[in-house]
Amino acid sequence: MECRAFVFIVGLWGVLTLIACSSPSPAGETEWPASFGYGRSATPAEISAKDIDVRPDGKGLPAGEGTVAAGKVIYAAKCAACHGKTGVEGPFDKLVAPPITKDAEGGRERKAIGNYWPYASTLYDYINRAMPFNQPGSLSADEVYSVTAYLLFANRIIGADAVLNRKSLPLVVMPAHERFVTDDRRGGREIK
Repeated sequence: MECRAFVFIVGLWGVLTLIACSSPSPAGETEWPASFGYGRSATPAEISAKDIDVRPDGKGLPAGEGTVAAGKVIYAAKCAACHGKTGVEGPFDKLVAPPITKDAEGGRERKAIGNYWPYASTLYDYINRAMPFNQPGSLSADEVYSVTAYLLFANRIIGADAVLNRKSLPLVVMPAHERFVTDDRRGGREIK
C-alpha cells in the first residue's frame, strides 16, 4: 500500500510540474502599454555625464593633464591609506611591483600596474570610475591624470618629468602589453 501511495504522489507531482511549466503567457500580456509611467527618458546631457568609459586606444579620455609631482601629492592624500605610502605596503592591492618578476610568496607574480596592466589608458579609466574607494568618481580629470602619471612613474614606466593628457597617455606602452592576447574568436561558445 505504501508503494502505491508513493507512486501516486510522485506521479501527481510530475503532472502538476508539467502543467506549471507549460502554462501559456500571462493573460493580457500583448495589451501591456509601451510605458508604465515610471521615470522618464534620459536626456542627452544625462547620458553624456555617465558616458565616462575609456577604451584601450584612449577613446573617451577627457581634456586635462597631470604630472608625476602633482600625482604624488594627490596619492599621499587620497590613496596611501589603502595602498601604502609607496604603493607596496597595502593593506589593499599593491600597485607597484618589480616588472615581470616572480613574487617571493609562493613563486607567483604579484599582479600590479607595472607587470600586469596591459593599457595605460584603462588605468586612467579605473581610477576615474572607482577610486578613491570611499568617494569613487570624485577626482577631477587633472587629478586622475596626475595619479595615473605618479603610478606609472612609480612602476618605472614613464619619467619624472612626464605630462599625461588625452594625446600622450595612449602612447604609453605598458611592459605587460605583449603578455595579453586579443580574443579574436567569432561565433561559437564564449568559453572554449
